[in-house]
Amino acid sequence: MATQRAVLSSPQGDFAGLLLAEREVAPRAAVIANEAAALLKGCAISVYLYDEDESPAWSVKGRVGETRVEESLEAATLAKLAEQREPLLFSGASLAREHYAHLDVRRTVASLAYVPILLDEVLLGAIEAVSFDRQLGEDDVESLSELTEFAALALATALAYENERNSNLDSITRLTQLYDVEKVFNSTLQMGELMPIICAKVRELLNTRAVNLYMVGEDDLSLMSSAGEDPTVEMEGAPDEIIRQVGDSGEPVVINDANDPRLGQRNGKLQEGRIAGLMAAPVIHEDALVAVLECVEKSDGTEFDEDDLFFLSMMTQTAAGALHNASLMEAEKKIEILETLVAVSNEIRFRGSARWRRPARPLEEAVVNGPQRIMSYDRGSVALETKGKLQLKAVSGVTEIVHNDTAMRRLREMLEFSAQYDKPLYVVAHGDTVEADREETRQKFFDYFKETGVRAWYAMPLIDDQGKLGVLSFESVNPDFLAEAQFEFINVLAAQATVALRNASLYDEVPLIGVLAAAAAVILFLIVVPLPMRVSGDAAVAPQSSANVDAEVQGVVRNVYVHEGDRVAKGTILADLDDWDYRAALAAAQARRETALAAMNRALATNDGSEAGIQRVQAEYWTAETDRARERLERTRLRSPIEGVVATPHIE
Repeated sequence: MATQRAVLSSPQGDFAGLLLAEREVAPRAAVIANEAAALLKGCAISVYLYDEDESPAWSVKGRVGETRVEESLEAATLAKLAEQREPLLFSGASLAREHYAHLDVRRTVASLAYVPILLDEVLLGAIEAVSFDRQLGEDDVESLSELTEFAALALATALAYENERNSNLDSITRLTQLYDVEKVFNSTLQMGELMPIICAKVRELLNTRAVNLYMVGEDDLSLMSSAGEDPTVEMEGAPDEIIRQVGDSGEPVVINDANDPRLGQRNGKLQEGRIAGLMAAPVIHEDALVAVLECVEKSDGTEFDEDDLFFLSMMTQTAAGALHNASLMEAEKKIEILETLVAVSNEIRFRGSARWRRPARPLEEAVVNGPQRIMSYDRGSVALETKGKLQLKAVSGVTEIVHNDTAMRRLREMLEFSAQYDKPLYVVAHGDTVEADREETRQKFFDYFKETGVRAWYAMPLIDDQGKLGVLSFESVNPDFLAEAQFEFINVLAAQATVALRNASLYDEVPLIGVLAAAAAVILFLIVVPLPMRVSGDAAVAPQSSANVDAEVQGVVRNVYVHEGDRVAKGTILADLDDWDYRAALAAAQARRETALAAMNRALATNDGSEAGIQRVQAEYWTAETDRARERLERTRLRSPIEGVVATPHIE
């Protein structure tokens, strides 16, 4: 019986065992280098891996001896090996120094030998031997070639192992990143804070030049937040064809071709900052488009691939939930603001109409104390002009103003300065920097902020068609205490306060109001109980038909759009009632309906049928309430029931 030669017998068996003991590329390359150095005494050995898609294509993985390898340099000898893919033997005298410039050697090179590591005709790497004392021969090359039979398989399996491990690590990393994304996105319910967080986090994880977030508005998508530099778009500008395509189709788009006509249209006439690729995906919540998230170019110059698109799609799902929750929070805030505005407005209107009766708490106190329900400020104040001078009328939290007090004098001084402006004055301090439009303003508030510890001041002039009435101010130690909703609230509050204060001042200026009230009572008596008299004169022509227009809901007339003698068609709006209460009721019903629907969906997702049924009933109830609230809101508009001519004199 013939005996087959044992391939793994010593010393090959020991060599193979050492290779199997290691699993990664670098340790196995080190084993190969040590074995080659043992075969070629006195030679420096390097083991390289080859990847034609990388730059440089050759990378050293194992080394023994007196040489060092400069990985950033390409070598002519290695390039020739990659081209011919067969053993090469060079004499040191036949080579110029630049031919092996990748080697950092301190001795004269006598000879160089290269043996390729091939597996199924695929070049995996090479063994390099550098001799300083003798000329290497064919026998030396042959001995190295015997090692490559084991080295090729060892390096191939090590590469496969590392690729699989790295792939698993990438998957774990992506899962960890998605978990982190969910935590970060849900860390705030403030829409203004959430949008920049989404853009910055997506840009960080996908390593892109810029990320843009387009939010769905009333009519179109609008760019609401951005991270990075992208000169092809403008904040709150109209979206281009690509974003509209994603929004309309609900499907993601990936463009890696710089010559794509859509990118050409996007770049326009830009010379610098032109983009050569982008990726955009829709942000969808419960089958409704919420936003579009766009990534512009990868920072490393590579193209967007399927993994990038998958990762972006996963992040848009998390962003959709976070944006929806933030929108619900915004709706709740708006309801709270509306309710507060209605309450403060009613209080202002009541105190203004009762001014002549001297209510226990002045009208001005309602103006400075009422907003504390929805605004976090340290002090509110109102000052009114009296005989050409500004007089402090009310300060929040202060029942009685001591005008000689130092703090009150300083406050009045700042109000007088603010009253010089015919528009709102907003001054904030971040650190030692005071942000204001004029140097005089910056210096004045720098001193004031330093004295009081306040970091923000907002003053709104109280102006109507008769002139300036006074100034309303709010101040806080938090420089960012006002958001967009609070600015809108203050604008409405100031307008209502101006009207109420003007009416109150007119009450104060009318003399002998009691006499006038008595005279009015006498006139009313004469109208109700007329003295008998004989009427003579021409006959009057009466209309064929007339109609009285009555309000179907209670309220205060806000606007009148017609005058005596105006011809109107059927359905023409004649007047509007103050509808804050009805709008607030409608917004509250809509918010509660959305809350019930969201709770129902969560219950369905967790297979809680009982809870889902309860929430469905709640949703149906609030749907009906929403319809009723919308109907009541519509009734605040007084419409003409017939076509005709307005006959009521002085209707306004």
